[in-house]
Amino acid sequence: MRAHYISTTLPYVNANPHLGHALEFVEADFLARTLRARGEEVLLNIGTDEHGAKIAQKAGEAGKDPQTYVDDYAARFRSFADRFEISYDSFMRTTDPEHMRAAQEFWRRCKTSDDIYKAAYEVKYCIGCELEKTDSELVHGRCPLHPTLEIEIREEENYYFRFSRYQEALLAHYAAQPDFVVPEERMRELKTFVAAGLKDFSISRPRKKMSWGVPVPDDTEHVMYVWFDALVNYISAIGWPMDEERFLRWWPATQFAGKDNLRQQTAMWQAMLLSAKLPFSRQVFIHGNIISGGQKMSKTLGNVIDPVAVAERYGVEAVRYVLLRHASPFEDSDLTPETIHEHYTAHLVNGLGNLVARVMKLAEEHLTHPVELTSESEKISDEFFKKVKEFHFNEALDYLFKKVAAADAFMAERKPYENIKSPDASVREAAIRDIAHLVRVLADIAVHLSPAMPRTASIIASAVRENKKPENLFPRI
Repeated sequence: MRAHYISTTLPYVNANPHLGHALEFVEADFLARTLRARGEEVLLNIGTDEHGAKIAQKAGEAGKDPQTYVDDYAARFRSFADRFEISYDSFMRTTDPEHMRAAQEFWRRCKTSDDIYKAAYEVKYCIGCELEKTDSELVHGRCPLHPTLEIEIREEENYYFRFSRYQEALLAHYAAQPDFVVPEERMRELKTFVAAGLKDFSISRPRKKMSWGVPVPDDTEHVMYVWFDALVNYISAIGWPMDEERFLRWWPATQFAGKDNLRQQTAMWQAMLLSAKLPFSRQVFIHGNIISGGQKMSKTLGNVIDPVAVAERYGVEAVRYVLLRHASPFEDSDLTPETIHEHYTAHLVNGLGNLVARVMKLAEEHLTHPVELTSESEKISDEFFKKVKEFHFNEALDYLFKKVAAADAFMAERKPYENIKSPDASVREAAIRDIAHLVRVLADIAVHLSPAMPRTASIIASAVRENKKPENLFPRI
């Protein structure tokens, strides 16, 4: 049995969870649940990124010490993941002692490879990204991702990682594994970035300027740069370096990340793995962002969609459905409160919910016992599985809802709700067969729906087993 390790990026705990976090969590969970449904072993890792200047700054503004601050936010993110039914097996915090020990050992191995050195020079730094910026990355002297923040000019002595050493090795790996990064557009972007030449990057900060971080081994004057520390979570979560057997069982990973994490996940982290003499990640899926009304979500614009508020109105399962079917896996997706309401009403209330209610009402009233199901009818199809494995989550949901549409069309054409009342016994018998067929369709729908909407799928499956109409699945709002 193949072991699948899936990991999301660790959200930075300087603000509450948002719709983008829900998107990545739900997509990773959908893949994990689908693999498990096919009988494969899966470990899903999520967690929180808790070090860095931005965290220390936010903690100070809140009047808290950094550890108290991150404890509070880590609890919020765990609660958020639980609310959205994320079936994680590991919740790795970068302040966990085992992670900090792993980060320090990773540093030592990179240093043994002669890939860490100390140097001093002036850098342009975006505190929003916690990254150094080159002139070509700035727009009108500001970071395009954080245009309201001033770029800081820093002169300091830091440790650096020899990123430049790994240009050819990375390009060779990309050529050998063309689907290492999905989608193709992001892979092309990555190749262009690496081919243009790699610049060594800073991996430490002076403790006197920023004390909130993992201590650098054998140098009490420095702490690790937040990205170097956080990236190690992918292996610390599976026991590296203490539990070699567990690490080898699960590594390499399929990693989920957003577009703004492309170079960190697919170039920087891979070079770091090479330096530490560890295998590359298995694959990196880069998803699109959620925008609203054609613009990036912003409190100033008033177009921020709170996933918790949406879940309170429509239910958690509806949020999962919208993110998986109506958000593109690869491109930016525009969602507004109006479109969410339309999707909920058209496809859940009038679509799936209506079908389940009509079919199970007929079954409860006219079938003398639950329909018999074969083992084949309880398996996820190869076509659905392939779409999920290739990250075409919306197409997998389209495949499922085509079954809903086909069942509606069958109902309209065969009219079992009318024929069951016929004085002709043969017509009534045909109606019974049609109702049983529709119930089996619902059983098949429940199987395929389970990774996306587990609670709804469970209710449908129970209704089929008990031959009883369930309560209304999706109330009209």
